[in-house]
Amino acid sequence: MNLAGKSILVVDDHDPTRNLLVNFLEGLGATVANASGGLDALKQMGETRFDLVLLDLRMDDMDGLAVLKKAKSEDLASNYTMMSAEGTVPAAVEAIRLGASDFLVKPFDLNELMSVVTRVLRIQGSGDPTLDPRAQWRDKFAPGLIGEHESLLEVFLVLERIANTDCTVLVLGESGTGKELIANAIHNGSGRQKRAFVPVNCGAIPETLIESELFGHAKGAFSGATQSRDGRFAAADQGTLFLDEIGEMSLAVQVKFLRVLQEGEYVPVGETKPRSCDVRIIAATNKDLETMAGEGKFREDLFYRLNLIPIHLPALRERRTDVRQLAQHFVDGFAQRRGQSITGFSPEAMLLLGRHSWPGNVRELQNAVERMCLLHQGDGVLGLDDLPAKIRALARPGDAEEAASQAAEVQALADAATAAEPPPSAAATATAAEPQGATGGAAAGEVSATPAAFELPPEGIDLRGAVEQFEYNLIAQALERTGGNKNQASRLLGMNRTTLVEKLRKRKAKAERLAKNTEAEAEAEVGASSPDSA
Repeated sequence: MNLAGKSILVVDDHDPTRNLLVNFLEGLGATVANASGGLDALKQMGETRFDLVLLDLRMDDMDGLAVLKKAKSEDLASNYTMMSAEGTVPAAVEAIRLGASDFLVKPFDLNELMSVVTRVLRIQGSGDPTLDPRAQWRDKFAPGLIGEHESLLEVFLVLERIANTDCTVLVLGESGTGKELIANAIHNGSGRQKRAFVPVNCGAIPETLIESELFGHAKGAFSGATQSRDGRFAAADQGTLFLDEIGEMSLAVQVKFLRVLQEGEYVPVGETKPRSCDVRIIAATNKDLETMAGEGKFREDLFYRLNLIPIHLPALRERRTDVRQLAQHFVDGFAQRRGQSITGFSPEAMLLLGRHSWPGNVRELQNAVERMCLLHQGDGVLGLDDLPAKIRALARPGDAEEAASQAAEVQALADAATAAEPPPSAAATATAAEPQGATGGAAAGEVSATPAAFELPPEGIDLRGAVEQFEYNLIAQALERTGGNKNQASRLLGMNRTTLVEKLRKRKAKAERLAKNTEAEAEAEVGASSPDSA
């Protein structure tokens, strides 16, 4: 691992530990400063912006969490990783809540430190979000959450750190932003993933029945209770209980719910003996619970218990750059299910989709795209006439030029897959010039799209170059067909999305290297032919 160009501040009041970390990181090429206490650390951060701060939790002059809180509030550094011998879940959770990227438990080995530093610094420096560990975690545990906007990726940074704990999580966000998908992702990334994930919409259950729905009831507990019934807590035992619209829960039920959080037990309606349960709680709401608590409409003690790890999901209008990818994802899904041959949107239609504010968020976009597919006549692309009237009304003069510019940017993604390929070898050129097999050969310099029909010539072939060219031709076609959408292109090609992006990265690096070599050769030729060289 090479950390050249990276600046790191090591903050630890234990001299041997601090010196060890400084020497180790300097050996990897990083520029490393050190501080023996929190006050000195804040002073240095105020003078120099570090890529990473390794921060001890317990120090004599100032608590590490207090340093982290102040540094984050003033944006003094790019990333923070907390270190502590107190490897407790509450300490780690609080550090992540305050903005730490990771939490290292002392004593840790240097391989573990390298892993954390690599992950954190790649988060900061990746030019392509699909190489970002946050996006990789999302692809593994929450593939249904589409988007590459930084505000969304920041959510996955927190989820990666807290998913495999048992801490209570409160998911905040407007309706339609995907709060249940987030809850599912937390469950899938935890040790409870093989157990039940039980969703409950508190707003959809009558107030008179929600207590029985959650905790169960005994036979005869109330009119109509003809038999005993287990509730959702029993169904979610050893698993995860997702309480959506928690703000709709009545104050009376909140009291019993708080007891479950505090004591790990509940009493079914009509019974007197408590039952124990092991349930991870994830709650969600689009309401301001803190304001409700201040107005007496929500229990304050319950709010603070739930608000241990708040996860705020951004509205779609806050990440408009994701609209293109989401819209293409939805149209591909609808077209496939209904056997339609709709490939996407015209540049002008996509421009207006990105301009709409989407008050209903991702759910509204999904419904709009489905409506467009249902009403569209024929195949091809969805155009301006297919858009809802309120979105068509957003059109402005000059849209055609702006849409063309955006379309050109998308095309550039596809072009990257076929850029600056070296000339084919003599054997490959000879082979291409002499058609072989039942279907005939490929055109000069090309590889046949039907490898089974290709016959190996006597003089041989540059197999690696031929296979590479064939592969990237298919990648370019997939990107062009999906409008530059790497998610959809990887599905068409049957490969992992991160594999596709890595191939594109290597292709680009190769093209740049070839371009530099060609430029150097041209300069050498010019120099050799100049009068001064004679």
